[in-house]
Amino acid sequence: MTPPSVPCRAESPAGTFVGTVDRGVQVWRGIPYALPTAGERRFRDPVPAPDLSETRDATTFGPVCPQPVTPAIALGDGSVQDEDCLSLNVWTPIDESAPARPVMVWLHGGAYTFGASSQPLYDATSMVSTGEVVVVTINYRLGALGFVDLSSALPGGGFDGNLALKDVLLALRWVQRNISAFGGDPERVTVFGESAGGGLVTTLLATPSAAGLFHRAIAQSSPASSMYGPDRARRVASRFLELLSIDPADPRAADAVRAIAVERVVEAGQTVYAEVPTTAPGTLAFAPVVDGDLLPEAPLTVLREGRGLPVPLMIGTNKDEASLFSFMKSPLIPITGDRLEQMFAAMAAENPGVELPSREQVLTAYEHVRHRAVGLGVARDIGFRLPTLWLAEGHSAVAPVWLYRFDHAAPFLRLIGLGATHASELPYLWGNLVSGPKDLTFRLGGRRVAEEISARMQARWVAFARGDSPDAPDAVSWQPFRCDGPDPRETLVIDRRDRVVADLDHELREAWGDEVLAFR
Repeated sequence: MTPPSVPCRAESPAGTFVGTVDRGVQVWRGIPYALPTAGERRFRDPVPAPDLSETRDATTFGPVCPQPVTPAIALGDGSVQDEDCLSLNVWTPIDESAPARPVMVWLHGGAYTFGASSQPLYDATSMVSTGEVVVVTINYRLGALGFVDLSSALPGGGFDGNLALKDVLLALRWVQRNISAFGGDPERVTVFGESAGGGLVTTLLATPSAAGLFHRAIAQSSPASSMYGPDRARRVASRFLELLSIDPADPRAADAVRAIAVERVVEAGQTVYAEVPTTAPGTLAFAPVVDGDLLPEAPLTVLREGRGLPVPLMIGTNKDEASLFSFMKSPLIPITGDRLEQMFAAMAAENPGVELPSREQVLTAYEHVRHRAVGLGVARDIGFRLPTLWLAEGHSAVAPVWLYRFDHAAPFLRLIGLGATHASELPYLWGNLVSGPKDLTFRLGGRRVAEEISARMQARWVAFARGDSPDAPDAVSWQPFRCDGPDPRETLVIDRRDRVVADLDHELREAWGDEVLAFR
């Protein structure tokens, strides 16, 4: 029998919210931080939700942003899709007499197109049960709804750009104003995210208006180089309107965009999502736009040059990032030889005057790899590892940086060839190792080792959020990344036994060189 839930109450500037006590942790779900974004508010900047005069029930998750359904991302039982999706959730320890705790604000991944803060994977009970941290998970607009910029395609239509990034900024302002009522310390906020969420984290580091909204950052598998300028944004918006059969020259075009059914918006967005990487391997349809205003410059350029917000950063990737994309036959990552050739040609075209490494030079980094796996290695490195390495090098000049690589894979994942693939670190970080009775991850064993890794990861992440070095009890000490010194470029390798390796990416750096490769 399920035990009856016990209510918990928080009185904040935004209003009084009633949540529940779940497994010894207080949880508030579905708190709105912005007004609904449908109708006249579609493709417009988020507007803060008004302060409430009446007590609000916060015991159920809010709607998720409308998105295509994919078996790869479990949104949770009973999840509802709706444009009124800008809400957040708070987990906090039950001991209300303790001093204010550090806050960790999670930005979920999903290629800027899928996912939600309410995914069962991101249940923060395990992480919060240590009693040392408050966790906030947020929704932001996805796909076309969050990343299509219609301001240039339909000038005068009253549309805004970089909507999802503005959603995140507004949610962080909500945290600054309200988190004290939930036991959190607004002066110790760590923003952390994976994949697209990691990309938003590295983007925030290059967003001037984000200064003061967070004090530490963790970027997991960030596609940091996948940001594009106004010209590319205009082409994406034009194709999006074409798929909706909306003529930009029609004086009623803006009204038509606001009135069209959200299902059609999602469908058109999904088509663009699939088309763009097919014609331009290695690029995404949806991502924050380098607009020269909110985001003045490409984040990788800013951070590579040591000009990002000077906050401590933990950053890393997984050993086998690209295997998941190959397994799912995803168009996002170029794997096959012909698509890799397209990618190299595109890099040369988009970086005029830059002496790029030759194909032969690049392949020297993969001489020890099976021929069939070379494409996986190149895709992993250009999409994730190289941008992460360049970013660590640059940002370490202005703030401490800790670099990691997650290498552990359960026996079953190794057997089917996925290894330590993209997002495979998430169950360990959140302490939610099994996603349901049909989860095969530990079919061949490895659960005990996984629990030990999970405990160490949580200890390191929480220690970092607390303001300490990201160390764990009875585990190797992890020192900040430095480009010189007796042990340069130290990287924590997370595996059955954590270890620290100096210059782990030496072969990669030698083969690819130090140039920042850009797509526009």
